[in-house]
Amino acid sequence: MARMKAVQVTKGKGPFEIVERDIPEPGNGEVRIKVEACGVCHSDVLTKEGLWPGIKYPRIPGHEIAGRIDSVGANVKNWKVGQRAGVGWHGGHCFVCEPCRRGDFIVCDFEKVCGISYDGGYAEYIVVPQEAVVSIPEGISAEEAAPLLCAGITTFNSLRNSGARAGDLVAVQGLGGLGHLGVQFARKMGFHTVAIGRGQDKIPLAKQLGAHEFIDYGETDPAKELTKMGGAKVILATAPDAKAMSQLVDGLSKNGKLMVVGAPAEPLSISVLALILPKRSIQGWPSGTAPDSEDTLRFSVRDGVRPMIERYPLEKAAEAYERMMSGQARFRVVLTVGSSN
Repeated sequence: MARMKAVQVTKGKGPFEIVERDIPEPGNGEVRIKVEACGVCHSDVLTKEGLWPGIKYPRIPGHEIAGRIDSVGANVKNWKVGQRAGVGWHGGHCFVCEPCRRGDFIVCDFEKVCGISYDGGYAEYIVVPQEAVVSIPEGISAEEAAPLLCAGITTFNSLRNSGARAGDLVAVQGLGGLGHLGVQFARKMGFHTVAIGRGQDKIPLAKQLGAHEFIDYGETDPAKELTKMGGAKVILATAPDAKAMSQLVDGLSKNGKLMVVGAPAEPLSISVLALILPKRSIQGWPSGTAPDSEDTLRFSVRDGVRPMIERYPLEKAAEAYERMMSGQARFRVVLTVGSSN
């Protein structure tokens, strides 16, 4: 049987291991993708450290995957061998639970997560359910497309569902892996875009990404500065800092919304009166389904949104993961597995 190279974790808190495995065969309703690139996301810590309840080992991490279909199983519709394709965080749904019956697949009671529920993209091949497969358009490389299937869709999808309208003031907290994409999407969507970061050295980057204005955490109170501007209709919170997120609520306009996509370990601490009287709200957002990813990719290709990436070969997955975890990467780390467009 043909073999492939993969990087797996054999137990929670265990090391990455480079192994050879049999190339998996797609079953009923499944598609096999020859991986060209796989993003290294902070959520991979759930597999690496055994933090996801019930996760089974050994497990291959990775849920930002771009490549080409090289085999399809029985009863697969609309997918063909040779087609550019990928998969993100959302790795499948059951179709029959209450959320699925209402078409809200991203909150399926039995949602599958690529790289957690089944083996992910730190490998040369991956098999995924057909409902999780994303069509990748031409005009973007596999290395650039991969991070858009998690960090990209999360920021794009949350902003377009936030209630903000073109011309509204939208602030993006953080200029890291999520934030540097959030600023680009906010500007391209027609929002008055304000980037919030720490340090005057971030100003050139914020302007390069498209921010109209920059607020420096280290020099001023972001909430007060936003209030001077009339208040933010939406603040997209991407940097996992619970204290910083909590303090931003006062910078929202009336009927404003704090949209949380970064995941700090600590709870938020917010005055209820700061929500009730001005009718403000807080909402979380969990990426999206395959069609949402396709919308993200089409928008990005058409309007020139791209992740800033650092590339590592598959064999250096451990080094790439440590680079990502250090917070020093600019700004997404991507494993290059095969040739890409």
